[in-house]
Amino acid sequence: MKFFIDTANVDEIREAADMGIICGVTTNPSLIAKEGRDYAETLKEITTIVDGPISGEVKATTTDAEGMIREGREIAALHPNMVVKIPMTAEGLKAIKVLNSEGIKTNCTLIFTANQALLAARAGATYVSPFLGRLDDISTTGIDLIYDIVEIFANYEDIDTQIICASVRNPLHIIECAKSGADIATVPFKVLKQMMNHPLTDAGIEKFKEDYTKVFGE
Repeated sequence: MKFFIDTANVDEIREAADMGIICGVTTNPSLIAKEGRDYAETLKEITTIVDGPISGEVKATTTDAEGMIREGREIAALHPNMVVKIPMTAEGLKAIKVLNSEGIKTNCTLIFTANQALLAARAGATYVSPFLGRLDDISTTGIDLIYDIVEIFANYEDIDTQIICASVRNPLHIIECAKSGADIATVPFKVLKQMMNHPLTDAGIEKFKEDYTKVFGE
């Protein structure tokens, strides 16, 4: 399973990229608004940091297919690595179909059922983004959705849509996503750091330092 980072903070993206653990980035209007920066300029800067798929979403206020298609073309024109993120709606599916026919990659977001994922794949989505954490929030086991989509997609050789596990909240989500066989997990920087840490690792490093300095000094 590959890792994308789910953020619009360029400092976090740089740090994760420097560690060699990510191969793509997902953003959304809320994440970029949080940074208080120009949308297009932020996406352009991200493409200079990570040489991989960068998801940029159409405006949250754009609900018609024609508008999504127009904005999708603008996003795709920013850089060859750009992926147009489009919500799972009937209008969104129309936009995905047209953009796919033009060779523009798409990421269908806000997926909460296997039916939605299958429809997006048939419309031509390059990626689907099922949300785990938000399902967990309403007392539904989010990881079950990932397993269902993986199983369904595996049944059909003509489906090449990749599955991005989204709304990842903790390291346990990551383990379950990897066990499911999902293609990608897009992960907040906070969770990436949590994945690295363990108290026994910290204790071991301190013990090695202690033993070394006793014999060799600083």
